[in-house]
Amino acid sequence: MDAFYASVEQLDNPELRGKAIAVGGSSERGVVSAASYEARKYGVKSAMSSVIAKRNCPHLIFVKTRFDRYREISQRIREIFYEYTDLVEPLSLDEAYLDVTENKKGNPSASLIAKEIREKIKEKTGLNASAGISINKFIAKIASDFNKPNGQKTVNPEEVEEFLEVLDIRKFHGVGKVTAEKMYMLGIFTGKDLKTKSLDYLTEKFGKSGSHYYNVVRGIHLSEVKPNRIRKSLGAERTFNENISSEIFMLERLENIAEEIERRLKKSKVAGKTITLKIKYSDFTQQTRSKTVSFYISSKELILENAKELLYQEKMKDSVRLLGISLSNLNTDKSEKKPKEEKEIEVQLKFEF
Repeated sequence: MDAFYASVEQLDNPELRGKAIAVGGSSERGVVSAASYEARKYGVKSAMSSVIAKRNCPHLIFVKTRFDRYREISQRIREIFYEYTDLVEPLSLDEAYLDVTENKKGNPSASLIAKEIREKIKEKTGLNASAGISINKFIAKIASDFNKPNGQKTVNPEEVEEFLEVLDIRKFHGVGKVTAEKMYMLGIFTGKDLKTKSLDYLTEKFGKSGSHYYNVVRGIHLSEVKPNRIRKSLGAERTFNENISSEIFMLERLENIAEEIERRLKKSKVAGKTITLKIKYSDFTQQTRSKTVSFYISSKELILENAKELLYQEKMKDSVRLLGISLSNLNTDKSEKKPKEEKEIEVQLKFEF
C-alpha cells in the first residue's frame, strides 16, 4: 500500500487529506512510523526522528499510531488477495508477495491481475496500492517501487537482463547505504558493473552475500512465495522521553515491556527460549545481551527475570534512551521443509501498500 499508515489516517479524517502528516511520536524522542506523500516532499520519511522531521517540514502534523485499525484494513486487503491465489506471503501489514502462476481466475496475465487487484483494493478500502510484476520475488520487489504511488510496473522475462543492467545499484533490494558506498568504491555503480565481477571476486569482497549479488544481477532468485511464514522472534521496545541512568527505573520500564510481550505471545500462541535485551545509550550506540534457557517461556515473570539478569550482566557505560526485549528460538521453528517443484516460469506479484 502507498504510505499505508498515513493514508489510513487521511482516509478516516478528511481534515488531514492533502496535508503533510507523520504517523508516530511527536515528542522530542519520538520517531516517524510513516509519512504522507505531502510530507515526503520535504524529506520526511519513516524511522526519522520527530525533531528532524519537524525541522524539515515546520507545518507537519503528527498523528498517533492506531495499529488495530491498520491490522483491520490489512486483513481486508489480504482477503482480496486470496480471491486470486492461496500463495500469499505477507511481509508486514502493508506489503505481500503473490504467486499467480496458477490463479483462481484462470487469467494468464499477471499484469491484468495486478491491475484488477489494485482496483478492488481501491473500491473496498478507498486506498491506493502499487505493484511490481515479474518472474521472481527479487525483481517484483524492485519493480513495485517504480511507479508509486498508485501504479504498477511489469518486467517481462525477456526484459529482465536489460532492466537489471541499467539499474542503479542503490535500487537493488538488499543493498543498503553502507554496501552501496562500498560498491561505489569498487567501481560498481549499476547492475551492468556488478555483472562484470566474478563470483570469487564478489565473495571475497562481500562474503556470503557475494553469491547472492552474483545471482540476482543475472535475474536468478529461487526463493518461492511462502504462504505460511514462520515467525522467528517477537519483541517490544520503548524510547524514553528522558535518558535513564538508574537501574531501578530501567527495571520499571522492562516490566512494562515484558507485560506487552506476554500479551503478544498469548495472542500469537507462541513461546521462546532465547531472551535478548536491547540497550540504546544516550550517544546512540547500541548493545544487545542474550541468553538461552532450557525450556520455552511466555510469562511476564520469567521474561522479566531473565531480562533483569541480562541488565545486571555488566555495568552500563552511559545513560539509556531505549530498552527492548525480544524472544526468539520460538516453538514455531519446527516446520519441515518440503521438496521444491520445478516450474518453467514463476510469475509473481509484490504489493506495497
